[in-house]
Amino acid sequence: MSKTIAIIGALDTKGAEFAFVKGELLRRGCRALVINTGIIGEPLFAPEIDADTVAQAGGRSLADLRAEGDRGTAVATMTSGVATIVKKLYDDGKIDGILGMGGSAGTVMATVAMRQLPIGFPKVMVSTLAAGDTAAYVGTKDIVLIPSVVDVAGVNRISAPIFANAVGAIIGMVDTAVPAIETKPLIAASMFGNTTRLVDQCRAILDEHGYETLVFHATGTGGQTMESLINEGYFTAVLDVTTTEWADELVGGFLTAGPERMDGAAKQNLPQVIAPGCLDMVNFWGPDSVPAKYKDRKFYYWNPNVTLMRTTPEENAALGRILAEKANQSPAPVAFFLPLQGVSVLDSPGGEFWWPEADKALFDAIKSHIRPGISVYELDCNINDATFAEAVTEKLLEFIG
Repeated sequence: MSKTIAIIGALDTKGAEFAFVKGELLRRGCRALVINTGIIGEPLFAPEIDADTVAQAGGRSLADLRAEGDRGTAVATMTSGVATIVKKLYDDGKIDGILGMGGSAGTVMATVAMRQLPIGFPKVMVSTLAAGDTAAYVGTKDIVLIPSVVDVAGVNRISAPIFANAVGAIIGMVDTAVPAIETKPLIAASMFGNTTRLVDQCRAILDEHGYETLVFHATGTGGQTMESLINEGYFTAVLDVTTTEWADELVGGFLTAGPERMDGAAKQNLPQVIAPGCLDMVNFWGPDSVPAKYKDRKFYYWNPNVTLMRTTPEENAALGRILAEKANQSPAPVAFFLPLQGVSVLDSPGGEFWWPEADKALFDAIKSHIRPGISVYELDCNINDATFAEAVTEKLLEFIG
């Protein structure tokens, strides 16, 4: 049976490009379901879903958007509408893949729609913005970005092979069968370079007990991805032993995962074990990226592109309160483990970030703000020691039962 590919784009300004892509899909044996997000004029050819239908799904009529003449409102409406339509098409089993092409507005519209779809569903975006920081478009999903090289404006000797390759990519994806693999109950674990040894030890223990551990690097995007997959129901439990992204969120570092970090486990009623891993550090890029107000702080230059700043007792007290409040939301079993000999490799006796008073402020805040019923365990070791790894995994396994 031939596969159906949804194509998203503005047919009023880029009709020739989409006619080319639709023709390539048909030539290669696929069906094309074209969704027109164009606002200004009439499409070059009739799409399967017209622009007014998209606008109506976004809460307005196309006539109203044109009469109002506000580009921002129009783009927001069409973005909401196409996301709603694509999600319904997927839920109804009517599409097998999705392909978008466009500039800034077209990329926003198509990728917002793509992010409504689960990981593994084929998604390809040909974009003028497929370079540099693309986090705003990819988010936590597996969207394949293909640079358009030239503007998505006509079919020419540069754009034609790029568009054809995009068609080949999406067809290859929808025709690829996922091989059967052994499935085990999944555990989500957070990790950073300074807690790698801890998580490696935990993962080995969990493997022995028949669990598969998916490790997320706590770099902002990693924490967001972990939260997203937790909310999508992938996991049995959460081993959140590297909560460092909250230091960046609080202090203004570059690797924040946002204020919803640590919400997923509570929402999904999942047992979790929490540790304040790497809350001794805030992340900046090179030294020149550090705000001037922090010039007198303690720094460690991890590499030429990463500068770590030690958190203060006052910041740690605030972080401890935040972690406790996040844990307090959970109806499922939760436990805190506090390593009294430091929360990272750098924060260990004799280490560059060793500051017992700062750690004490963190630990005291957790203990004073945690609700009754959540246990707090204090271990006289560093977070990366085997004793700590054994304790946190033993408690998680106990929670799982």
